[in-house]
Amino acid sequence: MKASTFVYPWDVTGDPEAAGRIAALGVEQVTLAAAYHSTRALTPRHPRHRIVTAEHAAVLYPAGDRWEGRELRPYAAGDWAPGDAYGEAARSLADAGLEVHTWVVLAHNSRLGAEHPDTSVVNAYGDRYPWAPCIAQPATRAYLVDLAAEAAVRPGARGTELESLGWYGLQHLHAHDKTGGVGLGDAGHYLMALCFCPVCRAGYGEQGLDADALAAAVRDALEPLWQGAPDDEGWSGVEKLLGETNAAATRAWRDDTARTLQETAVRAVREAAPEGFQVLLHADPVTYHVGANAGVDPEHILSVADGVVVPCAGGTALLAPFAEQGREGAVVAANFPVVAGMGGSPGTLAADMATARDRGATEVRLYHAGLASDGDLEAVRSALARR
Repeated sequence: MKASTFVYPWDVTGDPEAAGRIAALGVEQVTLAAAYHSTRALTPRHPRHRIVTAEHAAVLYPAGDRWEGRELRPYAAGDWAPGDAYGEAARSLADAGLEVHTWVVLAHNSRLGAEHPDTSVVNAYGDRYPWAPCIAQPATRAYLVDLAAEAAVRPGARGTELESLGWYGLQHLHAHDKTGGVGLGDAGHYLMALCFCPVCRAGYGEQGLDADALAAAVRDALEPLWQGAPDDEGWSGVEKLLGETNAAATRAWRDDTARTLQETAVRAVREAAPEGFQVLLHADPVTYHVGANAGVDPEHILSVADGVVVPCAGGTALLAPFAEQGREGAVVAANFPVVAGMGGSPGTLAADMATARDRGATEVRLYHAGLASDGDLEAVRSALARR
């Protein structure tokens, strides 16, 4: 089972040992960030630094001419990834014998929301989510599609993994995050993710809903959850809280919006890429789920992309809906966290990979070689050696 590990350019640039150390893990591929959101990251082995602070979402290479004169455009990185940091790291990794694929974060950008607030998701209370661009807005969609094509197809890359190519919602580790005081559950998070920007309000109208009445219904539906009522019913909980008609109409609008964006972005990447270039999406097999792993319909997305990267931090159950499609040649990659200090379990990786294979996984992704301790990396080496 082919293995790839996620890596940031700053894990590699300036460290002459990094590429060889990653190759020695036994991975065949690296998934190297080319466009990424803000973060504060540990670099436990780098000879020049131990902490990197990426202050805002940025492309980690020099942006191209396609952005000239456009209001929405990617931001250049600061001193955490100057110049063509991606390209420098990619060359080093390729020289170590590793296949390099790009890692592109799309609809997750706090600086975009801060500087262009009208692009953000607006919830039923009128609160904006600056980290979450509304993917229904035409200008935002055009920006995301062009960013996908440019950031994915970097020189020498053999493929890409597109993250956050869908709706984003309330769930977001944002600054000193203090939003966990009320357990909203699956249904509550869906209701808090519903967007009421002008484009989405018009979209609900196309589904036969009055946007003002819908927003009021969402607020009413959420009230029991604010008071502490439990929610563990998934989609049936949404229908119970919002009503079946309202729930179905909102989902129809959001599913179609995400589906058409995914189709358009993947097509743009393919048009820009050389023959044989692999396009994967970070994906969740439940269409109404939001976040870094976009909610998708498994049958549809495997007809559009070459495969998916599936979160397996909580187990491997999400693999089955993709594997059951039986799509010949499709990649179903199980994504395991291997940083013990961040909740990963590198010591059980060999068993986890075996379980994933039994559930239909064809490849494995490891999050994240740059963040892991030496002990974590040794556990990864041992597990991959026993494949």
